[in-house]
Amino acid sequence: MRVATSTESNPAWRYCGSQLKLWRTEAGVTREALADEAGYGHEYVKSMENGRRRPTLRLLQVADQLCGAGGKIVAAQEYLKPEAHPERSQEFLTLERDAIAFSSYEPLLIPGLLQTPQYAHALISDSCPPLDDETVEERVAGRLKRQQALTERKVVTFSFVLYEAVLRTVVGDRAVMRRQFQQVLEFGESRNVSVQVLPFGKACGVALRGSVVLLETGDHERYAYVEGPETSVLYAGPDKVSDLTRAHDMIRMHALSPEDSAGFIRKVAAEL
Repeated sequence: MRVATSTESNPAWRYCGSQLKLWRTEAGVTREALADEAGYGHEYVKSMENGRRRPTLRLLQVADQLCGAGGKIVAAQEYLKPEAHPERSQEFLTLERDAIAFSSYEPLLIPGLLQTPQYAHALISDSCPPLDDETVEERVAGRLKRQQALTERKVVTFSFVLYEAVLRTVVGDRAVMRRQFQQVLEFGESRNVSVQVLPFGKACGVALRGSVVLLETGDHERYAYVEGPETSVLYAGPDKVSDLTRAHDMIRMHALSPEDSAGFIRKVAAEL
């Protein structure tokens, strides 16, 4: 079992923030002056200097000019490019790329592999604490790149079970949701993709416990991945993977068939 937290800070952020502070102090530029010139709040700049947030290109450019650094501060941007995925999900995504079977249950949101660009953008841009625009775009692009597996890896089976709340929760606006439903239905028509809906009131004991993803690799190793708002856990132990697999099987047993699920999704879409 491996537990990963949701912290976004990393050594590159801390080092570049420290260097930024050293340059600013040496040049006699106050944090307040830098913040005002860059158009940021003073605390926001402080969090970047302390490595709690990724220093933005805008801040680096303004600091470079105010401190007379001659491009030395801006050069840090090369090492600060945002990651396409949060650090806590990196190990799971490596396994996902090599999986020969993928099964997912999601009680609240459309799974990432099925999301439209508009749905993903609305979801990621509404993160807390807020992400900067560059990170949002990188995360959206990374999510859409993962999605290519559904059409390019036809020998891999993908199974998705969506709790009814997923369909009832409006992300973005109604137009975003209608396009999202259309894409889910289109993916569900692929021979290697199955989409099922678990209606309200079914299998409540396990349906409300949270999301789970089950993976099988080419070496026939089995993993279970559970993700929450603050942490994610990747299970490899056979006992725990078995427990989560049986819970997932019970959910699928109570879900509508793929054909009936498609009709259910069309019905909800028509109600928007």
